[in-house]
Amino acid sequence: MASKVIGVILTYNRKELLELCLKAVHSQTRPCDMVLVINNASTDETLEFLKSGKYPDIKVYTLKRNVGAAGGFNAGFRLAYDNGADHVWMMDDDVIPEPEALEKLLNADEFLEKRGMRRSYLLSTAYTEHGQITNTPQVSSAKNRAGYFDWPEQLENGLVAVGSGTFVSILVPRTTLEKYGLPISSMYIWGEDAEFTLRITREDPGYLVGTSHVVHLRHGGGTISIVTESNPTRIGYYKNFIRNNLYISKNYKTKRRTISIFFNNFVLALKMLVKKRPYKAWVIMLGLMKSFGFKPKVEYVDSDYDYSNVEVSFPEISLDASNSTKKVRMEDISQLGYVRPT
Repeated sequence: MASKVIGVILTYNRKELLELCLKAVHSQTRPCDMVLVINNASTDETLEFLKSGKYPDIKVYTLKRNVGAAGGFNAGFRLAYDNGADHVWMMDDDVIPEPEALEKLLNADEFLEKRGMRRSYLLSTAYTEHGQITNTPQVSSAKNRAGYFDWPEQLENGLVAVGSGTFVSILVPRTTLEKYGLPISSMYIWGEDAEFTLRITREDPGYLVGTSHVVHLRHGGGTISIVTESNPTRIGYYKNFIRNNLYISKNYKTKRRTISIFFNNFVLALKMLVKKRPYKAWVIMLGLMKSFGFKPKVEYVDSDYDYSNVEVSFPEISLDASNSTKKVRMEDISQLGYVRPT
C-alpha cells in the first residue's frame, strides 16, 4: 500500500522564499499527496499570496498568534498527522528541495524497511546557495557489538546513521510521532529540532540520505552567534537559544558539558559588558537564569491542543503535479549565487 506523504512548510513573513519553496515542492518526481502551509501569523503579504489561487492544491493553516518556530513545527506535525499522513515531509520556507529530494528519502526508507532496519526519520543533505554543506547533522554515537561506532554501516548505500538533525527537509514516519511525540512548542525558537531528534534517536536511529539534496537559503548563513548578530529582534531570541541549549545538554549530554556551556556563556556576557554591549550581555544572562526553571513537557499527537489558534485559510483541492508552470528552476535562485552540488 502506497504511503500518504504530506509535505509541510512553515512560513513567517518570507513570501518570496515561500514561493520558491512551493515551486520546488511541486517539482518533485514523487509528488506529495498533500501540501500544508503553516502560516505562523505572518504580517506581510504571505496570506494574500497563499489565497491568490496560484497554488490551488495546497491547504493553508494560519496560526492567529505567532507561536515561534517550535510551536509552528509542533502544529505542522500535528496537523499533518490529523490529515492522515503516513510520512510527514517537514521543512522551513527557506528550503529549496531538488526535484528528486522526496523520492530519494522514500527510496531510502524502503531500502531500510526491506532489510528490517529500524529508522525514526530521514534527513536530506543540505547545501548553501553557494554549494557548501550546511546544517550538518551529528553522526550517531551508537556502537556495534565489537565496540565501534556503527554510523558508517550503510555508507556504501549513501546513508549515514545520525543522532540529531534539523528540520531542513526531514521525513518523519507517523509511527515516530505516535511513539515519541512532537517538538516542544515552549522552546519557541532554536533547538526544538535538535531536542526532537535527540529524544528519538536515544532508541531508534535517524539517517542522513546522501542522494537527497536541498538548498537552504538561510538568513545570514553560518552558525548562530550572538557575537556577530546585529538584528535587535534576533538578538533577543538568543535567550531562548541559551536556555534551550542548556536544557538539551542537561537531558542528553554530560554534566561536564552542561557546566561548560553555562560557564562559557557567563564569561561571554562579561565580555559583552567590557565591549559596551549591555543588551547582548543582558540577553545572555536572562537565558542562563531561565534555564534553571525550564522543564517543559513533551506533547503527544493525542494530547490537548489549542485549535482555537488555528484557522483554515485556504481549502484543500486534489494535487495536480502536471502543471509545469509551478515547477522550480535552479535559475530562479541563480541570482543568489547558487552552485549545484556535483
